[in-house]
Amino acid sequence: MKPSTRNFETLILPWLDAGYNLARWLLHDEVAAGDVLQEASLKAFRFLGNLQGDDARPWFLGIVRNACYTHLQQQNGHLEITGFDDDVLESLHHQDGQHSPDPATLIHQKQEVGRVNQALQALPTKLREIIVLRELEGLEYAEIAQIAELPIGTVMSRLSRARARLKVLLLSTEEGN
Repeated sequence: MKPSTRNFETLILPWLDAGYNLARWLLHDEVAAGDVLQEASLKAFRFLGNLQGDDARPWFLGIVRNACYTHLQQQNGHLEITGFDDDVLESLHHQDGQHSPDPATLIHQKQEVGRVNQALQALPTKLREIIVLRELEGLEYAEIAQIAELPIGTVMSRLSRARARLKVLLLSTEEGN
């Protein structure tokens, strides 16, 4: 079946932000994440006829994940670490119709985002990808298993280990303050 631009726009475009987010966390490099996302999007367009069903999110994120690992292998792990965008922090401030907090609260929230960002970056890639897919992208275990090509039990185990390590990392940085 030949891919169509209309199908691509309907099935894949809604998941570009999720794909970029996953790529950014796996690669630690915003420019490389954009490049990998573009490559994954082209591959998704080319192979759109292979998509089974209408839920393209796990299928597309699997393509993004594989493209990230290919990129990491080609780069031999020499990647620059980047942090959260200010847009992420800004979006945290305007949730649930709340007004912007005072400057002291903004500083505290920015520090907290920095701590979480640093803790996530400290996780091994295999744990980081699972926690990003579950906690930041809100995917179900079965979807994560499909994307990462793992049994659901392994996803649950890695998620548990990732959460435990994040807790330890966050507590250790909290004690350092």
